[in-house]
Amino acid sequence: MSWIAPLPLNRGRQAFLRGAVVGVLCGLVSAGCAEVDPHHGGEPSNPYLTSDTRHLIPLSSPAGKEHRAVMLQHLETLQAIVNALVEEDYELAKGLTESHLGFFMHRQAMAHQQPESFPPAYHDLAMAHHEAAETLARIIPTKDLKQILPQFNNVLKACVACHLEYKLRSS
Repeated sequence: MSWIAPLPLNRGRQAFLRGAVVGVLCGLVSAGCAEVDPHHGGEPSNPYLTSDTRHLIPLSSPAGKEHRAVMLQHLETLQAIVNALVEEDYELAKGLTESHLGFFMHRQAMAHQQPESFPPAYHDLAMAHHEAAETLARIIPTKDLKQILPQFNNVLKACVACHLEYKLRSS
């Protein structure tokens, strides 16, 4: 009999999951929130690498700040969901997904924002995001990462699709 407690068999999988998701989240933030400075460092710009073809969402400055706060909350929620999954707290992961990323959050955002200011295609992407989150919330109780992670990836894909298509006015 050993006095050393065995490590959980999935500790390596947890570390890999946390690292992979943090990397994707960092990429999402830099793609969607960072401003591109084509003249950084005085080097000539490469239009294939620096041109920003995203559509501007026509929001007032206060509405843009409120929308940015919602996007940052989504990002923080994704990190909290990953942490809950790593800690195997599936109930928390499900609750966060439903309340912060699902249709409940969409209804909250629409009540506080100006939905008429958003292009119809933006609404389609937002609905795809919320639907992906609802599907993830239904899968989480299985506690099966082989089912959960592909659906979590679908939520991230919905985030990336929107951030690649739209941007806010620089403040």
